[in-house]
Order: sequence, then structure tokens, then C-alpha cells
Amino acid sequence: MSIFRLSLVFVLGAALTVPAVFASRVHRAPTSGQSHRSRRPAHNKAHKMHGQQVIDPERATQIQQALIREHYLSGEPTGKWDSTTEAAMQKYQADQGWQTKLMPDSRAIKKLGLGPDYSGAINAKNSSFAEPPSASAIPPVQTAGFAAAAGVTQ
Repeated sequence: MSIFRLSLVFVLGAALTVPAVFASRVHRAPTSGQSHRSRRPAHNKAHKMHGQQVIDPERATQIQQALIREHYLSGEPTGKWDSTTEAAMQKYQADQGWQTKLMPDSRAIKKLGLGPDYSGAINAKNSSFAEPPSASAIPPVQTAGFAAAAGVTQ
């Protein structure tokens, strides 16, 4: 039994020591005047931009109207995403406690009332946007079940 324990300790010790040895890296200063540049070959391609780069003038007008309504922007909407509009949007997002680096943030757009319109969606035809029924319309058996599940005693 002691040989088994001894071999187990040896195997575990080796398993813990070997990854640490191979994980260490030694950084040496460059020799012969070489700089610390990347070794990747230079590409002749220009950097490809992804995503939306410019805000559509119609959308910029909608955002400006909403910022004017919320008193973050003054004047008339111009449809141009200029520095004044960007500063107003940053202020609005900061006041909501959201990031200000992405312009505009989707949460800010939704809160300004400019979010997506799902009224024309396939499953919106038969949807009911009416108020839910009052609490008195819920059968007493269900109410008791809800209370029991919530841990509330009646």
C-alpha cells in the first residue's frame, strides 16, 4: 500500500511541476540592433472597416428630435451627426449610467422611443396588448397556489 501512495505522490508532484516549467518564458533583449517589431509580413491591403460607419440622415434627425424633446439638445434637427449631437447623446447615455463610447447605444435609442417597431411582425397579428385581468378575476385556487409558491401565508 505504501508503494502505491509513494508513486501517487510522485505522479501528482510531476503533474504539478511540469506545466510550470514549460509555462515560463524568458524575454531577451534584441541583439545586433534589431528592434522589437512584429514578425508578421507587411500586408498591402488596407484595413477593412466593419459595421455601420455613418448614421443615416433620416435616423440622425429622429435621434435629434428625441434629444431635443428630452432637453439634451437645443435648436432644430439638422439630420447631420455632428459633434453637438454626439455630445448630447454622450451626455444622455452618461446620465442613464451607460457607456458613452459607442454612438448611439441601443439602450439609449430604445429609451428615447426610437426602438424597433414589431407591430408588423408575423406573430403580432393576433397579439393582445390589452391590460392584464385584475387580481379579482384570478380564481381563489390559483391565488392560493401563487401565495404558497411565494412562501406567503394567508
